[in-house]
Amino acid sequence: MKALVKTFAAAALIAVSTFAMAAEGPRAKSSKANVNLSTADFALGHYVAVTTEGESAGVEQLFAADFNQKIQASNTGSNSRSGVVKLLKKQKGEKLNCTVSTDILEESADFMIAKVTLKFENFTKTDLVTLERVGNDWKVSKSINSYK
Repeated sequence: MKALVKTFAAAALIAVSTFAMAAEGPRAKSSKANVNLSTADFALGHYVAVTTEGESAGVEQLFAADFNQKIQASNTGSNSRSGVVKLLKKQKGEKLNCTVSTDILEESADFMIAKVTLKFENFTKTDLVTLERVGNDWKVSKSINSYK
């Protein structure tokens, strides 16, 4: 009798969990991912993954509300937070064919300036990234890109 009760209880748990997962549907998987940005190093690593490896999880979470990107090339320009987030979401899953190196130029308890160098076959992109502590998380607040 005890074995029969255990069997029915296990079957009921499996059925309930299956229905609960099915009720979440496909929207649950596409919701915003919570990325660990508790340290400047985690935030910088996630920034590199987002910009070079096509990582799309936590893109909105990564950038500060007042984020600004400046591009210094033959045509100097700038991009707002919404423009950069939109572009990075479009590049989901696309990996850049380059060698990446990062150097911490300055670091304190509440900010970090890092140099991210992307070496492609015919040119090099240098990205100076400023990260700031916002509450308990670190956010990318500024990015300046130059090309050689």
